[in-house]
Amino acid sequence: MSFRLFEEKHHASLYQQYRLTPANELKELILQYLDKKKGPPHELAVDLGCGTGQNTRLLSPHFQKVVGIDVSKCQVEEARAMPGFTNITYSAGPAEVLPFPDDSVDLLTAASAAHWFDAKSFLKEAARVLKPRGCMALFGYADNFKLHYGSCGDRLSNIYEELKKFLLPYTSSQVAVSNSKLQDLYEAIPFPDKERIEVIPVKEEVTVKNLLGLLETYSTYQAYHRADPKAAAALSESTMTRFLGEMGVSSPEAKLEIRLEYFCVLACKPR
Repeated sequence: MSFRLFEEKHHASLYQQYRLTPANELKELILQYLDKKKGPPHELAVDLGCGTGQNTRLLSPHFQKVVGIDVSKCQVEEARAMPGFTNITYSAGPAEVLPFPDDSVDLLTAASAAHWFDAKSFLKEAARVLKPRGCMALFGYADNFKLHYGSCGDRLSNIYEELKKFLLPYTSSQVAVSNSKLQDLYEAIPFPDKERIEVIPVKEEVTVKNLLGLLETYSTYQAYHRADPKAAAALSESTMTRFLGEMGVSSPEAKLEIRLEYFCVLACKPR
């Protein structure tokens, strides 16, 4: 079974507001891989563990139909509430049991989600539904991102590292799968045509408010929040205060740069 940790309505709302949209570099990498391995037509893409649809929406212009699937009904409801994507449908369900015929899917994606899947069941299902030469792209980003603002970037990064260390006792074992950059999952993929890119550097500009919102979407923070809501809220507030103090600003709308390292597992089903 896949893990079910993101089903509360409040958590789904945080996801919609603050979760990072996958970088354009990732989208281009994946589409170029699909073009190289399979080529057109691009009829159906399926985004697994789609959350509130950030990655799903990126795929919309490039496929005739896109389906986003997530185990959380609340996440799916948030995704459906975003207007303007007429070729996208969403459904609630696990990545290990997919509602598609054999050999019917051009591209399977999972953005910061594959580490929650039951690997054996998911890979068996992926091999079933992908078309011959169909592709899968499983990606995420390492939790070692760096923050930059003027001359205080190192101090901001240290605050983030302190927060991460504090939340360590609330870390699920599956987070270690993500932090390994999906090494075991990559090795388990039954297709011989596969590759794993460990570092794709990306820079993004975010507000302090959005950065804290992003941190609050993490499973570690949510586990702490479930254990002690008041203490979790106080931790978030104090972290915000520390960020603003180091930056010498008063507004949470102040922007800083975040530098991430994405990773991506790509694989192509044989003919």
